[in-house]
Amino acid sequence: MIFFESILAIMFGAVILAAAARRAGIPYPVVLAIGGTALAFIPHAPRIALDPELVLALFVAPILLDAAFDSSPRDLRRNWLPVGSLVFVAVGVTTVVVAIVARWFVPDLPWAAAIALGAIVAPPDAVAATAILRKVRPPHRIVVILEGESLLNDATALLIYRLALGAVAAGSFSVTSALPAFALVTFGSLVLGALLGLVAVRLLALFRDPPSAIILQFISTFGVWILAERLHLSGIITIVVYGITLARTAPERTSARLRIPSYAVWETTVFVLQVLAFVLVGLQLRPILDSLDAAQRVQYTWIALAVLATVILVRLTWVMTYRALAALRPGGAANASEKAASLQTAKGSVIVAWSGMRGIVTLAAAYALPADFPYRDMILVCAFTVVVGTLLIQGLTLAPLLRYLAISDDRPVDREFAIARKAALEAAIGSLEGALPPAAVAIRQEYRDMLEQTGRNARLDTDHNALRRTAIAAARRTAFDLRQRGIVGDDAFHRLEEELDWLELGAAPREGTA
Repeated sequence: MIFFESILAIMFGAVILAAAARRAGIPYPVVLAIGGTALAFIPHAPRIALDPELVLALFVAPILLDAAFDSSPRDLRRNWLPVGSLVFVAVGVTTVVVAIVARWFVPDLPWAAAIALGAIVAPPDAVAATAILRKVRPPHRIVVILEGESLLNDATALLIYRLALGAVAAGSFSVTSALPAFALVTFGSLVLGALLGLVAVRLLALFRDPPSAIILQFISTFGVWILAERLHLSGIITIVVYGITLARTAPERTSARLRIPSYAVWETTVFVLQVLAFVLVGLQLRPILDSLDAAQRVQYTWIALAVLATVILVRLTWVMTYRALAALRPGGAANASEKAASLQTAKGSVIVAWSGMRGIVTLAAAYALPADFPYRDMILVCAFTVVVGTLLIQGLTLAPLLRYLAISDDRPVDREFAIARKAALEAAIGSLEGALPPAAVAIRQEYRDMLEQTGRNARLDTDHNALRRTAIAAARRTAFDLRQRGIVGDDAFHRLEEELDWLELGAAPREGTA
């Protein structure tokens, strides 16, 4: 019962912190990091332990699927060079430099364990960065680069991490023997992810009620990860390809009635996993700190701060190096706005370089280390310090930095939205041509009114939606009053409430119109 009460108290505290963070304009991972740090110093805090083998599946699989589902393969292809440089070069260099720094402080640290530490802290998490960036509307291409990096660098870092764990277990490591196995695992994971995605789309289409379909989504997500691991493939790559395949094929087979609650549940799940990751690692730190003497605490603190400084400086150095190399490349960005949005200008490079906050993948990978892993306690302290440090240092300064640099978005998403909206409404109107009933005439006129708004200034669309929301609010007040006075019962009220919810959803402010 105490365990259950502790979880309830932790989740309630996390919700309060997240609400306060949003009011203050701070990304919620920052306050979660502060809360997790506080838990490490609370006396008599509850002990919550999970099987290390479970941690990656529990935390990483849903997070990666959610990110993969929202990714844009088209935008990734257009920005493959900067994304690829961050995914492969930046992650690889960070891993190696962190390993060297750790070995300099602790010469007895095995190279494989040092590489594992480097891989754990190497991949940035775009959750905090994009939470800030979307509020200040930087160039869309910068957001695409960061989100693409966050999706793919997890796979790169965790593959290195798995190889390092295997080397520790085997007692040795050979590059020549690892490369063929690495290539085979990568190819097999790509094929398996695509096949399972195509199968899952057909399976999920058989379930129409939201509770069953959403539960099956989670079962299939964890099932894909477990199957890949059982086949000795990469669960990370498999899940990423599986999510991208679902995103490209599932929308045609999914109804709005299922899609809306599904998105809400997944958003809630990602939030809960963020909370639990910080809580679990924070609770792990207290017994670690209690077991260390004063000299060891000081040593671990200096090592952790050195690793934190290393990951920040390596990212800054590589992004600026890439910018210098890109300037030498013939061609480059097509125009000034694209250059400003890419890594070819100092401003764009600074934003990307300073968006290297670490998050849940780093925490989960550190927690998932076996209990007998060399210097596990030190690695856990370093990982938590890097996550908290980057969120506080970079997360709290990114928005002021963006305002200071004053790079504006040229709104490519808004333009593409207008094109798609116009084509979709024209198709909707065309499908009703020839239909004479009064309802068909009224619907055609409604769609024509919407079509007239497309292509006009954004203020017109905002005004229309504002009037709709005013009308819906009045309708809700009337519905509440009727139920309060006993004129209608709860069944009729909830049915009307659902209809008003759909109308309100259609009148919600659209991104880029406010």
